[in-house]
Amino acid sequence: MKIYQQQLQLSHHRRGFHLITAEVIQALPQIIDLKTGICQVFIQHTSASLTINENADPTVRKDFEMYFNKTVPENDPDYIHDDEGPDDMPAHLKAALLGSAVTIPIRSGKLALGMWQGIYLCEHRNYGGQRSLMITAWGE
Repeated sequence: MKIYQQQLQLSHHRRGFHLITAEVIQALPQIIDLKTGICQVFIQHTSASLTINENADPTVRKDFEMYFNKTVPENDPDYIHDDEGPDDMPAHLKAALLGSAVTIPIRSGKLALGMWQGIYLCEHRNYGGQRSLMITAWGE
């Protein structure tokens, strides 16, 4: 079995849902050495998240942002944790709902995503800054 790991620093992205599939693939070219395996992408933050969804129509990403803003609103008077502003606690809740990692099969040296699937960086802060991902791939 082979194991590869690489940290990826993503530049600042505005609040919203952003396709990062190409950056992930570029960061770990050793995936090509694996006939069969698994790739895990983990975000090292608590106010941003990862998910896999539609990679073709950008309106899907806009609708994701609209839905999560309606579901987890800012300025809820019941929030106690607001040290970094009104988007602070909602960002943590959104990240908890979506999760901090995605797992993708590797087949014939490529991520085995479906035709219309891509990896999203879900940026829940107005000014989240750079984000760090840990990408680990293993297999034979």
